[in-house]
Amino acid sequence: MIDQVLKKLEQTEPQAIDRLCEWLRIASISADPEFTYQCKDAARWAAERLEESGFTARVVPTGTEEQPGHPCVLAKTSNADSGTGPHVLFYGHYDVQPPDPLDLWESGPFDPVVKKAEATTPADHIVARGASDDKGQVAMFLEALRAWKDVSGEAAGGLRVTVLLEGEEESGSENLEKFLKEQEAEFKGCDFCLISDTGMISRTRPAITYGVRGLAYTQIRLHGPDKDVHSGFWGGRMPNPLNELSKVLAQMWDENRHITIDGFYDGVIEATDEERAAWKALNIDIPTMLGNIGLSPEADIGEAGFTSVEREWARPTAEINGMWGGYMGAGAKTVIPAYATAKVSFRLVADQDPDDIVKKFFRWLEGRTPPGCRWELEDMHGGHPSSVDPTSRWLATARRAMEQSTGMEVALIKTGGSIPVAGMLKDSLGLDTVFMGFGLDDDRVHSPNEKFELPCFRMGARSHAVLIDLLRGDGA
Repeated sequence: MIDQVLKKLEQTEPQAIDRLCEWLRIASISADPEFTYQCKDAARWAAERLEESGFTARVVPTGTEEQPGHPCVLAKTSNADSGTGPHVLFYGHYDVQPPDPLDLWESGPFDPVVKKAEATTPADHIVARGASDDKGQVAMFLEALRAWKDVSGEAAGGLRVTVLLEGEEESGSENLEKFLKEQEAEFKGCDFCLISDTGMISRTRPAITYGVRGLAYTQIRLHGPDKDVHSGFWGGRMPNPLNELSKVLAQMWDENRHITIDGFYDGVIEATDEERAAWKALNIDIPTMLGNIGLSPEADIGEAGFTSVEREWARPTAEINGMWGGYMGAGAKTVIPAYATAKVSFRLVADQDPDDIVKKFFRWLEGRTPPGCRWELEDMHGGHPSSVDPTSRWLATARRAMEQSTGMEVALIKTGGSIPVAGMLKDSLGLDTVFMGFGLDDDRVHSPNEKFELPCFRMGARSHAVLIDLLRGDGA
């Protein structure tokens, strides 16, 4: 039957692309309250497509009555809770990043365009916000489900499947943990989670991701005088919050770019010699990757003693994501600001805990408070790292599905990004997550002119269809 399903995917690809473009036109920007209704529309759109594929689907509110969040889509096959064989939880998100800066887009961010192959992109591709992250990758799974329903007459060909689509992944998943606890009974029977929100090594080298980093995100503010003051009268006589904040944050790294926060590396599980050897054998072209973002090979810097790949996949980081204060308008204004603010985030690896890292960071700051100043410290959001045993039966089945459907060798990799739900599912339900993604490094995710290449979309839909077939036969 799988041959018929794959044939159906091939025959209906133009309609599948049309459906994806329809979804991409909905500006489901979760971080901006002005787009609340668009987020609801995007959730309803997905629920309707799942119903067309034989699922029972509902759009479930999140948050509280006083502070509502963006809804989740929760869908199930009719046999999900009572059937036999493995039970798959598929997770994705329908929300997208803000499209700014708009003047750098070659077409409207929510006016999807299918472009032909060109010098910089050697395959036909869709350009729109969310094309790769994550509507395009979710749509691969949705199309595999549709093809199985058309061919077999059953939702997911009879496989037990639960689908969870979130609407706040791009804005911190603020309500997800509460939602998972409230709906815990819906997920207890699942055997593993499948996510398509990661990438391949290259256009000709698919990959299974078996680990993602966690995240701790903070905003810190250093207060000085109770108002902006004249730098001629007060410069050199008092602490300038911008100067002092810069000096404090510069102490976060030593000469080896090792993070100096007390106890920061407690809990870090070191990569094994086997993992490091396997990653080295992938021969990832770091100079080309740097060149794709406008940097020379000399820019390959980071924590001493680790390769670029190891620093991304197996080491925690500290980053200043933004810093401001005082006068930032046109021309000159000679003031010492009343305060200086920075957003500081940490990418974490197993088994670091985001709450613990934030506490350690805040203690570290308090111990370096400049004279006469005070801190205002905010823990904005975070998520646990997640890693699955490379010998997992579910990972092995997903790898086999990708190899059968693409005819290519599939690598096992980790990624430096964070997907909060994976850590939550591991902590609350003991579920491992297999990341079967088809994005590319140059998809411009979170940037203007985000794209998703049609061969990647095609490989993803086929791989999900074959995975369903293997799991139907419990071929794990």
